[in-house]
Amino acid sequence: MAPNRNGMILNPHFHKDWQKRVRTWFNQPARKLRRRKARQAKARRIAPRPVAGPLRPQVRCPTIRYHTKVRAGRGFTLEELKAAGIHKKTARTIGIAVDPRRRNKSTESLQANVQRLKEYRSKLILFPRKATAPKKGDSNAEELKMATQLSGTVMPIKNVHKREKARVISEDEKNFKAFASLRMARANARLFGIRAKRAKEAAEQEMDKKK
Repeated sequence: MAPNRNGMILNPHFHKDWQKRVRTWFNQPARKLRRRKARQAKARRIAPRPVAGPLRPQVRCPTIRYHTKVRAGRGFTLEELKAAGIHKKTARTIGIAVDPRRRNKSTESLQANVQRLKEYRSKLILFPRKATAPKKGDSNAEELKMATQLSGTVMPIKNVHKREKARVISEDEKNFKAFASLRMARANARLFGIRAKRAKEAAEQEMDKKK
């Protein structure tokens, strides 16, 4: 900032002992290697479960600006799990993330996530706790041999964009005035109460005249 009027000339001493104030990052390559080894160790530890973690639901981003995009959420709602026929306690044990706080605001999102759960359940290879005594729902010996550890995201979510085909602009579209239509809609919404009140008063006056 420049000095103002007849003030004191600034003389800051910023060159004093600058070596202590410099942030170095010489351990970056070693950290990179350490993180990679940690990832590999975790993958070996949790094998044959997926490396990327549990299955996540498909949710829409908040606000008008981003609500056309879908992304992975925190966990499935209790309503979605119930519709898919999976118990909330069992879900966590078979690699499904659960979020009891989330609510379903639309039927579309509920159905999409229920379908996602059913598809996951059909593809899932479930290892028995005891190899000698498999329980109902566990995979058979042939399926267990086919099992491999998934390295990427479990059932990744993709944004599908439908492109419209080029067509001739109609006369109605050419004559349509977007700004004027928006102004009229806002005015109608703003004056709705006043107009209703006036119409009611006019109707009452008509009734009084008839009397």
